[in-house]
Amino acid sequence: MTSSTSSSPINSITGHTFEFAEPERNALFNQVKSQQGRLNTADINALCTEHSLTQAELLRACLPIASLFAVAPISQFLVGAIVVGLDAQQQPSFYFGANVEFAHQPLSLVVHAEQSAINNAWLNGAKSIVKIAISDAPCGYCRQFMNELADAETFDILLPTQQFKLTELLPAAFGPKDLGNQYSLFNPAPQSTHVGANSEVCPVLIEQAKQAYVPYTQNYSAVKITTFENGCFYGRYAENAAYSPSLAPLQSAISQLHLAGLTMDSAIVARVELVQTQGAENQLQVSEAVLASYDNLPALQSYSLSFT
Repeated sequence: MTSSTSSSPINSITGHTFEFAEPERNALFNQVKSQQGRLNTADINALCTEHSLTQAELLRACLPIASLFAVAPISQFLVGAIVVGLDAQQQPSFYFGANVEFAHQPLSLVVHAEQSAINNAWLNGAKSIVKIAISDAPCGYCRQFMNELADAETFDILLPTQQFKLTELLPAAFGPKDLGNQYSLFNPAPQSTHVGANSEVCPVLIEQAKQAYVPYTQNYSAVKITTFENGCFYGRYAENAAYSPSLAPLQSAISQLHLAGLTMDSAIVARVELVQTQGAENQLQVSEAVLASYDNLPALQSYSLSFT
């Protein structure tokens, strides 16, 4: 999930690095879990004031907390990422993310930390991304995933001691416009999707599917994970011009579950549902493969709907 990046006088970061003491780190970790992987504007301002930090300094100081959400049974390599996303009123929030691996399954199914944080911002209604802080340099897969963003040319990438623009890390990039797609993640096509009636499927799940970013396959797809005591977690399909870095809806939902401090466990998960577009389905097999990583989970409920 990482690759080496050489520093230069232009992008090297110098100066004092703030670290939370262990009790503060644990308290903040619990707060972020209770807020399902987010710190809002008021939280950010309070922490900056309390510790006399700039937003960028706080962002880097929170990276060890983001890494605590990582689930890495294969690599044992814990990666954290935090997106600074703006809402419709241009107010910032921190959206946390971490890598998620699936034991006994192909490595291509993993969720990278950068994907997790971007997905968190997207699902929670952020309108734009201005920064992403990462505990380790982004791999090529993640650079390509980030290139699908509407803000790909402008947002800052903050590493522990360096800062970059994506164009520095991904020169001569291949992106949506190369496939004739004028839209991008966080700048989707106007929604004009209609769905045939189906009383079996949760209306919220259908709405999540309608908001999927699927310009290349048109498979409007989403997942709902229902827990016994902690509500529901949703994930949407997010495609990529290079295809491989696309984020599957089940992985999207599982990442959100982990950011709330929960696990994919039979004592927690009551139901898993997948919605796809009839005639464009491509998520059933990959979803079943991911779920096979866990013991005794309920069988996946899959629905194909007519999105027009």
